[in-house]
Amino acid sequence: MHFKLIIALIEDSKTNAIVDAARQAGATGSTVINQARGEGVSKSKTFFGLNLEVQRDMILMLVEEHLSRSILETIARVGEFEEKPGTGIAFQIDVEDAIGVTHQIQELTRVVEEEL
Repeated sequence: MHFKLIIALIEDSKTNAIVDAARQAGATGSTVINQARGEGVSKSKTFFGLNLEVQRDMILMLVEEHLSRSILETIARVGEFEEKPGTGIAFQIDVEDAIGVTHQIQELTRVVEEEL
């Protein structure tokens, strides 16, 4: 079984909605790293040296490769990435190997076979 790592950098107010939607789309779990910071095309605004940027979270999800694209598209839709610039980004990368996921492989195999 092959996996992809989906990484989403999002506004912290959307974290729960995105994690829930990704789970419904086939993700079996996630790791959330709070208080990430990032900059886009425009620099963030400051007020007397204090940043006025929205707090961000980083979500990491190890997903089965056949489900990854639909999960990625679900994250983008729920996060409104295309409709509202600056709300977040998500991308996926190949995972060469993974350990500690054998307990999920039976469930993932059933889900992937239904999808195909």
